[in-house]
This record gives sequence, C-alpha cells and structure tokens, in this order.
Amino acid sequence: MPVGTRATVKGIMPRDLREIGSQIILANTFHLHLRPGEAIIEAMGELHGFMGYDGPILTDSGGFQVFSLSDLRRITEEGVHFKSPLDGSACFISPEISLRIQRALGANIVMAFDECPPATMEGEELRKSTELTLRWLERCATVELKPHQAMFPIVQGGMNPALRVESARRTLALIPDAVGYAVGGLAVGEARETTYQMLEVSIAELPTDRPRYMMGIGTPEDLVLAVDRGVDLFDCVLPTRNARNARVFTDDGGMNLRNAQWKEDPRPILEGCDCPACAGRFSRAYLNHLHRADEMLGGILASLHNLRYLIRQCERMRSAIEAGTWEEWKARFWELRRKGD
Repeated sequence: MPVGTRATVKGIMPRDLREIGSQIILANTFHLHLRPGEAIIEAMGELHGFMGYDGPILTDSGGFQVFSLSDLRRITEEGVHFKSPLDGSACFISPEISLRIQRALGANIVMAFDECPPATMEGEELRKSTELTLRWLERCATVELKPHQAMFPIVQGGMNPALRVESARRTLALIPDAVGYAVGGLAVGEARETTYQMLEVSIAELPTDRPRYMMGIGTPEDLVLAVDRGVDLFDCVLPTRNARNARVFTDDGGMNLRNAQWKEDPRPILEGCDCPACAGRFSRAYLNHLHRADEMLGGILASLHNLRYLIRQCERMRSAIEAGTWEEWKARFWELRRKGD
C-alpha cells in the first residue's frame, strides 16, 4: 500500500497510482485529524472525494504516531493525551474518538486504536500494554461504522512470543468475524531476526482465509520475508521517502542517483522496468541532474519507480504462489541479492 499520509502520496497523481497498478493506499488518521480536520474531509466527499481517488483506502488509527511522540504524550486507560506537533495545543484521542475520526474520513478499512510499545519494553510493563490494547479493541468495536467500512484489529505483544500468541488468540476471541487482521509493533528498532520471529508466532494464530497485514515494512527483502510467512498487506513510507532522497530499488539491491558515477550514464534506472521513469527512458544522467539540482521531478520519477517496483514484485510473488513455484521464485530473488552484495 503506497502511503498517502496527508491524503496524498507525495508528488503522485491518483491517475499515476492507477497506472502503476496500485490497488489500495493508506492515509493517516492522526495527521488528517490535526489538519485539515475530519469534518472538512467528510463534507468534501470523505477521503475519496477530497483527494480525487476512487480506489480502496485504509486509514491507520493514530496509535503509531502517538508512539512516536514519546516526549509529547501521556497514555491513560481512557486514551492518549498529547500535544499537537503543529502548535503545541492539548489533544486527546481515545479508541472511540479514533474510530469516529476514521468513520468521518470514510476509508474502506479502518484500524483499531492500539498502543504500540517500544522494542525495549518487557516484563510487567509490556503485559500491561498488551492488555490495554485488548481493552481498547473492545471499545473500538462499540463504534458503528458506515456500510462501506470494516475494521481490522491489531495484534501486539512486543518482543515476547508468549504475549504475541496470547494477544492474537484473545483478539480473535473478541473479534472473530473481522474481515482482516493486522500485526503491529514490529520494525520499530529491533533486529530483523527478532521481527520475523515475532511475526511468525503472531500470524500462525490468525485465519488464513482473510487478509493479514504486517504494518510498517517496505523494502523488497522485507516483502519476501513477510509473504513467506503468510502476510498479504504491507505499508511503509520508505519507498517514497527514499525516492525523494535519490535512493531507488534495483534487482541487485539499489542505487543512489546522486552519486557522481551516474552523471553521464544513458541507461534507465533498471533495464526492462515498466515504471514511468524507466519505460519513459529517463536516463540515470538526467535523474542525477534533477536530484543534484533539487528539482521536484527527480523525486517524482524516483517515487514512481520505487512504487511500481514493489507493486510489480507483489504481482510476481502472487503469480508464483498461484503457480506453485514460490520456492523457486524466492531462491532466484535471494540469488540476485547475493550477486549485488
């Protein structure tokens, strides 16, 4: 899912999202609540009408953004008190408020409001956090959504496998008929090995006949590791954020388009790539110039490349799974990465 934090995937038109094969995008409840406010967006035709995008949209609950405001927030049983990063004003979000904001925004998939614990949290503190997310989930479920909306619960539990299993099982007991489930609180600073250990124990408890969403990952390698464990949905700002800083995906790892070695290179970023940058034959030399000159087109073309690269990778992974050739596809993927090293 390309990330459109403030109701826009930075620099990318809705038309371009459709053309590169995007099936769903993500928007951010926290930021849109602060600016321009959900009432304005609802009056403008909800998110779809407001941003002129006719595809499915998912909104996160604001829990991760609250986690990232560690110096500006206070968590209580009722919800989270925090200072607005825009003007320092006092704000409050509860599970009910988060769901009402998302209802007004009109996204197709809305996320339960959770507490995202830091990777270092452990012991009784982590148990209390996990329990709080479960109690908040019960409260989220009391908010009636619009007919076109559905809520995904979020499994937490930190870096404790037993708590992960408990969180998943109790989440299912509370919301057994959710259209999909998410695994949160990963890729928040822990070692990659730990990330996927915790993902495995979490996802093993979740139904295989509904989408399973791993929140916050976005490298080609992470997508393969996650799909291999049964994940269907992903989101991350990394593809577009990296693109704006001239870093693009390639089959053998990646490249920095600002590097001097590309100043006179006539080749596209990746031969055979069908993104607008590569298929349009924009050269590495041209992209190097754009990024060095801080021209916005450089970030736009690099973003289109990175997004199309990941979407095409997902298309190929899906085809390999359907054809029964996933293990072979995965082996080829890692072989190319090793050559790049």
